[in-house]
Amino acid sequence: MNEQLSIWALVMEAGPLVKLVMLTLVAASITSWALIFQRGITLTRARKSAAAFEDKFWSGLDLVRIYREPSTETPESTEAVFRAGFKEFNRLRQQNGVDPDALMEGVQRSMRVAVAREQERLERHLPTLATIGSISPYIGLFGTVWGIMNSFRGLANAQQATLATVAPGISEALIATAIGLFAAIPAVVAYNRYAAQADSTLASIETFADEFSSILHRKVHSKPVES
Repeated sequence: MNEQLSIWALVMEAGPLVKLVMLTLVAASITSWALIFQRGITLTRARKSAAAFEDKFWSGLDLVRIYREPSTETPESTEAVFRAGFKEFNRLRQQNGVDPDALMEGVQRSMRVAVAREQERLERHLPTLATIGSISPYIGLFGTVWGIMNSFRGLANAQQATLATVAPGISEALIATAIGLFAAIPAVVAYNRYAAQADSTLASIETFADEFSSILHRKVHSKPVES
């Protein structure tokens, strides 16, 4: 308890600029943790949604039935790509005289747009985590350097230079670096983890888009799809 009180006292006794640095780092840490939880939920849901829809897709159900019975009100991940491609496929098939290659080009273009939207959704806020993780230690170091400079300037006016004279100023300055590391480490770990998860999910979506495109390519060169 005394240690906690002494650290709090050091924070309160820090200079205005060092306090501003600490406050900035605390705000960055709170933002980082909020994004960590939000991204974790989003990426986990996207991975489960993609796996569930692929199980449904490869279960042998009719494509028209899958299209007419969305899993959720707002399809996402693999299902969003499927619905974008199949909608464009049906729209172009209803037009007379559409070349099969032109039809497939339109379908693939529509699915690429859907994949790009999913990529944007999966990678949203990850650059913010990367920024917090990269700059927080430097912000903390800036506060530490500034605090140590003030400590040594105060030491120049002291009649007797002792460790007890310098230690409080250096201690309060080093707290800024500690807060910077506290904000940076979780952000870096979360960024690396979530970036890998986003890449893995996106690769699965792109693979599905290629496989679905092959299925539609076979259909467009055989019999028409009922809609």
